[in-house]
Amino acid sequence: MKPNKYYLAAFSAFFIWGFFSLALKPLHNYPSLDILFYRVFFSVALMAVINLVFRRNVMLQNWNHFKALTAKQKKSVVVLTLGGGVFLSSNWFVFIYVMNHVSVKAASLAYMICPILTTILAFFILKEKLSKWQWFAVSISAFSCVLLSFNHFQDIFYSLITAATYAMYLVSQRKNIELDKFLVLTMQLVFTALILLPFYPSYSGDLPTESLFYNCLLVIVVFFTIIPLFLNLYALKGINSSAVGIMIYINPIIGFLLALFYYHEQVSTLQLFSYFLILISIVVFNEKLLFPRKPKSIPIEIEVLK
Repeated sequence: MKPNKYYLAAFSAFFIWGFFSLALKPLHNYPSLDILFYRVFFSVALMAVINLVFRRNVMLQNWNHFKALTAKQKKSVVVLTLGGGVFLSSNWFVFIYVMNHVSVKAASLAYMICPILTTILAFFILKEKLSKWQWFAVSISAFSCVLLSFNHFQDIFYSLITAATYAMYLVSQRKNIELDKFLVLTMQLVFTALILLPFYPSYSGDLPTESLFYNCLLVIVVFFTIIPLFLNLYALKGINSSAVGIMIYINPIIGFLLALFYYHEQVSTLQLFSYFLILISIVVFNEKLLFPRKPKSIPIEIEVLK
């Protein structure tokens, strides 16, 4: 497949996630852990049904492929899959807490920092190479995040934790290429559910009875969990972690616009300028994709026969 499809998948995932607050904010009266519990449990139930009913052949093919792997490859698949589940569930909990109990801007800031961390981690761990223009884009992004952090230490603290967990998820899943991506995502959520299950009786609140909770949760599970996560993992098949990481900026830009125009949170001129720099960094990072260069024509010398 053409690389454009992978870029489109990454763009679509983060574009969808940009509107996450619309489904999450109405649940601000519910504890963050409760939202996490039900989000994971409902996601697992739906994905299990999809796999068992519609994807039995895929599951069988992947199981046969897994059995044919060497012991070292099997260990790598298990560690990357389960480790990804830990990073993903940690990211979800912190993000839900920040969105509902700190601010929408703080949640957006987390995904401003995430591409920088993803790029740096991919450079050192995966040895992904970046052009001078891409490093320049990362520098612009880092500078804009420094500007956004002024007088907002609490925002930066929570944002760093949220960003680090998702950056590690992206980098780890770039190497997790042996199995079907939807199946990998299902296993990660099942593992997350197994981790959370023992804590549910002690740390969950009363069983929600309002239809609002279940309506919002259904939207969160389908449109803000399963679809964008699958698109995200699919994108990692065709483009590197740094390219996917820089696409994350689409998410906070939409979140920032919602915070400004929909939730009417106070925004300073400095913050507006910082987000403008972020837009520039996205263009600079993807300059080869956005502004493809024409191949240089090589002059052909024609020998005249005498």
